[in-house]
Amino acid sequence: MRFLPTEEQVAFAEAIDDIVESAGGADIARAWADGDTAAGLALWEQFAELGLLGLRVSEAEGGFGGSLSDLVVVFERLGYHGVPGPYLETVALLPGLVDETARAELAAGAIATASVDDVAPAAVDAAVAAHRFLVRDGALHRGTIAEEFESVAPTRRPARLAPDDAGTPLDPEVLDAALNEAALAAAAMLVGAGERMLDEAVAYAQIREQFGRPIGEFQALKHQLANVRVALSFARPLIWNAALRAGEDDADRAVSAAKVAASDAAMLAARVSLQVHGAIGYTAEHTLRIWLGLAPALSAAWGTPAFHRARIARDILAKEL
Repeated sequence: MRFLPTEEQVAFAEAIDDIVESAGGADIARAWADGDTAAGLALWEQFAELGLLGLRVSEAEGGFGGSLSDLVVVFERLGYHGVPGPYLETVALLPGLVDETARAELAAGAIATASVDDVAPAAVDAAVAAHRFLVRDGALHRGTIAEEFESVAPTRRPARLAPDDAGTPLDPEVLDAALNEAALAAAAMLVGAGERMLDEAVAYAQIREQFGRPIGEFQALKHQLANVRVALSFARPLIWNAALRAGEDDADRAVSAAKVAASDAAMLAARVSLQVHGAIGYTAEHTLRIWLGLAPALSAAWGTPAFHRARIARDILAKEL
């Protein structure tokens, strides 16, 4: 098994970095959080031209035909930049659930979102989505917005959907695979967000001073930052392992282990980064708020840590009996 990106994947990740930075970097997420979606939607169109939105759609259907490893690389970069929009739903979840016509539309750049009862009961950014789906009682429905909510993440606007049709029954194995893919993409985003918060913390620790010295020189703080580095470095191989084990008997367990580790690492990064920044980290003006909100929101999305720990436990017990 290869747990490192290929040269092509590295180049793709660098292309994502270049596109986001040239489009405004963190200002895109800040504007989206303040209700201005123009820059975020323009970025969505650029990613459509790159082929990113059709990453998991076959080439025969107009997509990129990428692997789960490609998905991991892409979503880590999206998390690092805090890119707003329902990428998880459009790129990771829905291609495996919708019909061929809808898949072609997603690959071409259509914005879509979805909710899944008991797993992800709220659809993100439904107001900007052209397609809204709801999975209920094992069937895929078209949905309409019934109610919108506030989110801990300023760039995520969740909404409860109501079914708009009789629905299309889904194969349980197909649904499980799609949910695993969404959880895996969320785990990759969490690692990316954690890496960004660690970078922000290290950079700020070099300029913030106490007692006449940069706080980064204090051993206690170095230990905390090192703990974040270790947690993120341990989570990433679990994500790659899950990407490579798709379709195997232990695929569910691998995805759950990756999601738990990524959630824990990102939440640790959020706590330490906020500690380093102090009161400034709480302010709406500081870009750190994008990732401080993203970490708990993604940790709860597509299976909470408790959900995934329970799934791991069930798998272990089932193999022992």
